[in-house]
Amino acid sequence: MAELTQLLHSARDGDEAASAKLYDLVYADLRHIAQRHLRGGRDAAAPHTTSLVHEAYLRLAKPEANDFKDRVHFFAVASRAMRQLLIDHARKRHAEKRGGGEIAIELSAVEIAGNDRSGELLAVDEALKRLEAFDPRLAQVVEWRFFGGLTEVEIADALGMSERTVKRDWRRARAFLQRELELGQREPEPG
Repeated sequence: MAELTQLLHSARDGDEAASAKLYDLVYADLRHIAQRHLRGGRDAAAPHTTSLVHEAYLRLAKPEANDFKDRVHFFAVASRAMRQLLIDHARKRHAEKRGGGEIAIELSAVEIAGNDRSGELLAVDEALKRLEAFDPRLAQVVEWRFFGGLTEVEIADALGMSERTVKRDWRRARAFLQRELELGQREPEPG
């Protein structure tokens, strides 16, 4: 862990060798985070794990994005970058499904792709945004725990709080998100 933190600081200071070594050191962990983001069904048009890792790392390697305090901070930012890439992809895909400015064609002329989760992903993103507006710390716990794969101990350490508080926040956040997603699935009543 200390080596990773040192490499982060050296890479931030412009050390190319440190940047290369950092990439090698974090690649497996970034793949694991990407797999967490992509789990639970597969949108055929969604980026693959490797593509997601590479795109996120390109965002993280930019000098202006290279001010990481430590390992936990790096992986939290990496997870957020991956989530944002997937949301951008889902928005694009959702727009394409709604026409995206293209000429309409007969439905029978198109093969329907299965497992398109763009609408589901957008609903989760919207619920997470509402959680962030309600309580930013709860949203951060969800992002770090669920998407980033950090343990409750790591989150507690990063946020300077007890593990018990993180567990309580995790339960509250899950309940909030579940309620928001259930409300979003209900059809509006005729008025």
